[in-house]
Amino acid sequence: MPKSVILCVDDEKVVLDSLKTQLKEAFGDSYYYEIAEDAEDALEVIDELSQDAIDIIVIVSDWLMPGMKGDEFLIQVHQRFPQVTKVMLTGQADAAAIERAKSQANLHRCLFKPWSEAELIEAVKTGLPQS
Repeated sequence: MPKSVILCVDDEKVVLDSLKTQLKEAFGDSYYYEIAEDAEDALEVIDELSQDAIDIIVIVSDWLMPGMKGDEFLIQVHQRFPQVTKVMLTGQADAAAIERAKSQANLHRCLFKPWSEAELIEAVKTGLPQS
């Protein structure tokens, strides 16, 4: 059975690199780690993975990105893949966007930039499917 994927979405390369590094240090080879620089890219990655029958178990997404905002992206993902755990990362999301993501995308956690590594790992750990 192929490994599951943790997907990170942010328009800042340095943020993506940091997220991927922190997640890899915490979870090692238990998962694959994919990155996307905006919601459109992320939706393409999700489509490719689902065609290959590879499960995405967690998505960590920025809120403020060019094109589609993080709450809209997570709501779209939730409509197709409700079982995916969704974490939003933001420096400036408004309260309404966070509430929308909670009510319409079953948002697991909202982390504020700059996040702490412990906070990120705990949010992902508590969102992992219990086997």
